[in-house]
Amino acid sequence: MELRPLGSQGLTVGAEGLGCMGMSAFYGATDEAESLATIDRALELGITMLDTAEGYGPFVNERLIGKALAGRREKAVIATKTGIEFTDDGSMLGHNGRREYIHLAADRSLRNLGTDYIDLYYLHRVDPAVPIEESVGAMAELVTAGKVRYLGISEAAAATIRRAHAVHPLTAVQTEYSLFERGIESDGVQATLTELGIGLVAYSPLGRGFLSGAITSPGDFAADDFRRTDPRFQGENFTRNLAVVDEVARLAEEKSVTPSQLALAWVLRTGAVPIPGTKRRRYLEENAAALSVTFTAEDIAAIEAVAPRGVASGDRYAPELMQSLNG
Repeated sequence: MELRPLGSQGLTVGAEGLGCMGMSAFYGATDEAESLATIDRALELGITMLDTAEGYGPFVNERLIGKALAGRREKAVIATKTGIEFTDDGSMLGHNGRREYIHLAADRSLRNLGTDYIDLYYLHRVDPAVPIEESVGAMAELVTAGKVRYLGISEAAAATIRRAHAVHPLTAVQTEYSLFERGIESDGVQATLTELGIGLVAYSPLGRGFLSGAITSPGDFAADDFRRTDPRFQGENFTRNLAVVDEVARLAEEKSVTPSQLALAWVLRTGAVPIPGTKRRRYLEENAAALSVTFTAEDIAAIEAVAPRGVASGDRYAPELMQSLNG
């Protein structure tokens, strides 16, 4: 797989990463054996960045990655996150971007991952009660201590990114970006990243699976799948969004690729590093093949015609979660 620099601070990763969250949480039944096999296959394909967070489980996903990388830590770039407080028994207490918690959480993540360093450490969400300078300052102390190599921030506003970057250079900003979610193109985030030399890591590049074309009914989700509460998968929003997916699928068929490959290739062409989440090898291999998809100017125009900016119906999270975005 092609390698590409992530930002301008020296980190190089496979052009496509692997979102590991669904292996442990939020997307229905899990299968540890298949998840471990999927991580094995990802490394074989040159996918180096494994994305996790202390909150995925909580802690379960970090431990899974630690198990997968036992004896070969150097093969992967581990990206994990802090800033949402959990007790050791897994109870969630809400945002916490204070220095003391960030240091505590980093040490706990190192233990769960079975490593003595984290490659890329994100502030998962901005704590509205704590100046961003304090949070990033605490993370910078982890870099000085050798516990973390590079820093990032997730779902932050352009002004916050600037303030964070002034404390310690950011390597990456992680945010949702796909044919369904292009808000960073108009809210100043994308332009700020380009100006400051910060990499973009695109999570949910397949619109939480919608753009794969495999979802045809809200009934496709398991009872504990969080998409049952996602506005884009409900009522009339679902119907409207499915019509867009059908058009994307039509364009993919014309190019003899899958809808997932077309959607991922669209993100890849921007220079972003997408981290499509999967817990099965067959989808991993399908996603990795998106690197071979190329577009003509006519292809891009056709995609823009069926999936222009703002095409998705409904907010991307339930109201209580929307409040933590664009911090």
